[in-house]
Amino acid sequence: MAFFCFIASVVGGYTSRKREGPFPQGNGVKLGVVYMPEFTTPQIISIVIFIVVFALIISEKVHRTVAALAGAVVLILTGILSFDTGMEHIDFGTLGVLVGMMIFVAVVKNSGIFEYIAIRTAKIAKGNPWVIMVLFCIITAVLSAFLDNVTTVLLIGPVTFTVCKMLELSPVPFFITEIMASNIGGTATLIGDPPNIMIGSAAHLTFMDFLVFNGPAIVVIMVVAIAIFYVMYGRNMGASAEQQASIMQLHAHEAIKDKSLFNKSVVMIALVAVAFVCHSMVGVEPSVVALTAAAIMLLISRAEVEKILLDVEWATIGFFAGLFIVVGGLAETGVINMLANGLIDITGGDMLITIIVLVWASAIISSFLDNIPMVATLIPILIAMESTGVDVMPYWWAISLGACIGGIGTLIGASANVVLSGMSGRYGYPISFMDYTKVGFPLMLVFTAISCAWLLIRFCVF
Repeated sequence: MAFFCFIASVVGGYTSRKREGPFPQGNGVKLGVVYMPEFTTPQIISIVIFIVVFALIISEKVHRTVAALAGAVVLILTGILSFDTGMEHIDFGTLGVLVGMMIFVAVVKNSGIFEYIAIRTAKIAKGNPWVIMVLFCIITAVLSAFLDNVTTVLLIGPVTFTVCKMLELSPVPFFITEIMASNIGGTATLIGDPPNIMIGSAAHLTFMDFLVFNGPAIVVIMVVAIAIFYVMYGRNMGASAEQQASIMQLHAHEAIKDKSLFNKSVVMIALVAVAFVCHSMVGVEPSVVALTAAAIMLLISRAEVEKILLDVEWATIGFFAGLFIVVGGLAETGVINMLANGLIDITGGDMLITIIVLVWASAIISSFLDNIPMVATLIPILIAMESTGVDVMPYWWAISLGACIGGIGTLIGASANVVLSGMSGRYGYPISFMDYTKVGFPLMLVFTAISCAWLLIRFCVF
């Protein structure tokens, strides 16, 4: 319920100061020094639908895709939105990047390239458990920066378990550190985490923008994370000479399933990375880069298209589409504009205070609530703030860092957390919600503090 409390506090902070905005704001009733707006019927309906959808998502009684799409349909049936207006609120740029990269990874993974990288890494570490943990964390972070982090943990997880089994070690510490690394790495780039894709599309930010603004904070966070991991796990890790020798007996080339596809994948991954870095220079949208990469991989791999398309998470795509429409209902009825004005009132328009509020609110809420719907709600609020003449650029980075890093806090904070913890349970090493939270939440607070300090130095000092 933290998210709803945040929304209520923002609306409650909407004072009697009049502003010109693109949406209707209604009349109002003055209660002391606070000016509580009188909601119109369309506003009430859109808010109720929004809250119900979120409640269903949180409760997990109904699949989140069903909840989002049902909310979108109700908005259209009640006349709050027309079908065409609802479609206009769907960010097809975000959906294009997601679909394109899902298809691309679905083809590339058939080459065995990810397993190859993991085995090579273990051999470079010469079977030393602590070094393996560090290298696996770095690989997970780097891959999560350039690929979907759910796909990354799905591929790195089985290899991690194999290595731990050979060293007779519990894989739980490895899985926990990899969960965190996937969230940290995904924060660094435009395509690393869905919230960044959404923010980049809405604010017209480039791949290089994310590297420049989020990159320094992520480097510091990763260094601090590794130091903490050493204190928590590294000092107590050990393996016998025989166990380390078993790692050295692994042959990375045996992990390659298709040599031709492997070579093509290496080249294409490099080209895609360069394309994302340079897309703004040539005027090509990230979604075009992702879809082009997917099309090329399908052509040169001669993969079975029907089989590859089954690997695309269509439920996630449907969830995004429905959610965009639900939030669009709030925008069309003027609720988003009221939230924007309320946020300005609460912070007094002060950049420093607003950054602090957005970073910490985004992080803590994202620990307990999927960061995708939260960011989808905050995006139009910032756009509405911008329409009043407020410089919102620092705030884009505040919600990016807060939402993505906040996903580290609990097992339900991000999809990658759920996937890898579920995998650990299937291997016979269950990770409970509280066991992970005892580690993840305190570290999330540390990493959020670093993010907040970086943004304040970047925007308020220099």
